[in-house]
Amino acid sequence: MFRAKVLGSFSAAHRLRGYRGDCERLHGHNYRVEVSVSSADLDSMGIVMDFRDLKGQLKAILDGLDHHYLNDLEPFAQDNPSAENIARYIYHAFEGAVKPPAALGEVTVWENDSCCVTYSR
Repeated sequence: MFRAKVLGSFSAAHRLRGYRGDCERLHGHNYRVEVSVSSADLDSMGIVMDFRDLKGQLKAILDGLDHHYLNDLEPFAQDNPSAENIARYIYHAFEGAVKPPAALGEVTVWENDSCCVTYSR
């Protein structure tokens, strides 16, 4: 099995509604996002998926989050913009960009250098 990964980043503010502690107050993160795509087979060029396509799709998704107050965005109107929900949102936004035989593997969202969440199906 081959796994290709790309990294991206964005900066945004949020607050966790109902959280009892510091994260309930408005604060921000410089998020790092890792997306992996896997396949047992390579295409005719010998690759899982073109890195340029992977990076372009990730950038398009992250541009919609970058320098925003995440609580104001529709995907997080009901669900808290936690790292978990952000990872799930990015995963589902990325799904249509991956064509067989490749498959979307997982999305990892880092809030800082020591805390991350991974979402996959």
